[in-house]
Order: sequence, then C-alpha cells, then structure tokens
Amino acid sequence: MALTAGIVGLPNVGKSTLFNAITQAGAESANYPFCTIDPNVGIVEVPDERLEKLTELVNPKKTVPTAFEFTDIAGIVKGASKGEGLGNQFLSHIRQVDAICHVVRSFKDDDITHVSGKVDPISDIETINLELILADLDTVDKRISRVEKMARQKDKEAMFEFEVLKKLKDAFEEEKPARAVEFTKEQQQLVKGLHLLTIKPILYVANVSEEDVVDPSGNEYVQMIRDYANNENAEVIVVCAKIESEIAELDDEEKQMFLEDLGIKESGLDQLIKAAYQLLGLATYFTAGEQEVRAWTFRKGIKAPQAAAIIHTDFERGFIRAETVSYDDLLEARSMTVARENGNVRLEGKEYIVQDGDVIHFRFNV
Repeated sequence: MALTAGIVGLPNVGKSTLFNAITQAGAESANYPFCTIDPNVGIVEVPDERLEKLTELVNPKKTVPTAFEFTDIAGIVKGASKGEGLGNQFLSHIRQVDAICHVVRSFKDDDITHVSGKVDPISDIETINLELILADLDTVDKRISRVEKMARQKDKEAMFEFEVLKKLKDAFEEEKPARAVEFTKEQQQLVKGLHLLTIKPILYVANVSEEDVVDPSGNEYVQMIRDYANNENAEVIVVCAKIESEIAELDDEEKQMFLEDLGIKESGLDQLIKAAYQLLGLATYFTAGEQEVRAWTFRKGIKAPQAAAIIHTDFERGFIRAETVSYDDLLEARSMTVARENGNVRLEGKEYIVQDGDVIHFRFNV
C-alpha cells in the first residue's frame, strides 16, 4: 500500500536530520532555511518483532518486512499560503501525503539559527497550522463561489455542499483545522473530495536535546506541545534527531547496545514509524511458508478478499477462502500442524474482517 507521511516543520527544527536517520537517504541538511527544496521520499521498514519470531518458527528462504513511506517536505514559513518562501510548492507537497508528522524544535542551541529568533514551540505549531488553514480557506472560498448561486436556486446537491463549505469556512475563520470539525458520513465523503490539508491526521514530534531524551518530563517545551496536542486529540512522541542520526549508522547489535547505554527502551525512529502507522489506521497480516515469511500492510476494517488483493488482484478476483490463524495461537503451537490440531486454524469467507497479526494462506481460483 503506497501510504506516506509527510514530515513538516519550520526551517532548522531538525526535520531533515530526522528524515536522514529514518531512511538513511542522505537528504541535504544545512543550517539555513530552504536547503531541502524538492521533497525527499524514503521507504523505511516497519519494525515488528512478530516477523522475527515467525522467521525463527518457519525458517523460510527469505523474510520480507512491510514498509512505510516518509516524505521530507521543505520548511514552511509564515506567509506560505500566500506564496512566501517556497510556500505554494511546499503546500502542494503536503497535499500529496496521507498524514502529517509535525517536527517541533524543543531544545535551545545558540549555534542553530531559529527562523523567528527564539525557541517557541506553540508559536511554531500555530505558524504552520495557520498557513495550512489559510490554504484550505482559499480552497473553500473558491468552491463556495461556484456553488452558491446554484444553492440559492434550491438545487439540492448544491445546497448540501454549500452547507458543508460554510461549516468549514466558519471553522477556518476561527483558526480551527478541518479535522476538528464534526461531520456526518455523507458530509465526510464530500469533505474528502476537497483534498484539504487540515483534514489530514497529525502527529507532533518534539525534537529534544541529548540531555532530555531519556527523561523529557523536565522539558517545558515538551509539556507545552503535549498540552496543545491534547486539545485536538493528537499524539506526541519525543525524539532526539541528533542521537537518531548517530544510531542510524550502527548495525542492529550496536544500536541495541547504544540504546541500553542511554537507558532507552525503543529508538525514537521506531516510535515514529509505529505512531505514523497507527495514525493512518494501518495494521499488519502475515503470510508464512518455506519460500518466504512476509508482512503486509492493510487498512483496519477491510475484508479478506480486499486483503488478498494487496498481494495480487487475482487473489481477490478468484477468492475462495482464507485459511487463518492468529499470530499468538501459531506461536504457542509452534507449527501450523499443531495449530490445526488445536482447532486454531479457521477457514474464513468473503465477509471476514482481517485482524492485526493474522497469519493467512489465501485459497483462490482464476
């Protein structure tokens, strides 16, 4: 599934440093605004201990993890919605992603210039959020000018759309994002078609100093970000981009030792990847055989034939059934044979809703 999270933030907050660490793609990183003009796209493996355990169990010829896509979007500045800096270009890049990871500077460093001259995470957040809201307001205003006349003529579709657009316009003028507005299912479908920037789910990434990463509770900036995020039911994760860039250069064993020495259970990057995965309502099912053990990303709530189509469209077209066992049951049984004997292997049909951790063998005929 080609789903992507865009990494946004003001210039010099640690976006590109963090992106480099995530993907090791080598995006240019420098101490001045706009060093990242074109969006950098990187694919990163989703960390999943279950895949490692299945590999030990099955001993396949190869193991294939599922992956997630991150886009590093150049720093936005005040006035971006009016084309300031490289605003229009940046906003179009954000429009193409499925979720937003907003990196917020939460450390002081006199050697790293802040675009506004001081560290103020709430001001930083509001600057970007406002630019996205203003861009969406422009989209809605243009749409209103097209449908208002038809709505006045009592055209039912136009009246329905005008009502939704007016609801959005009122929210934007109060500086509220579209994701903070409640809609009916019918209204949600219409809003989806507008491709608004502020309807995208958001995750705040507090970038702290090396001293604060183990215990960020004493960092006043992190607490400010958490308080802000609570108001819109958003999640906050804490990372130190500088440390993550150092970890990225290590192999798995060295990485684990480095984290243990720091007293960190899980790297910030692993937290970020998992949080972004969750943000988009994604989950993982597995296929396991002698040739390969593989993880597959799917959207929560889909049925077995649609999950099968992620592997190949023929699997959906000729779907017969899904031979399914939960990861926990298979791990306990230690083999598919024992899992069957225990009655844990189920034959599921077209209406089965796939669950996170399912190990599935699809049967089909085309």
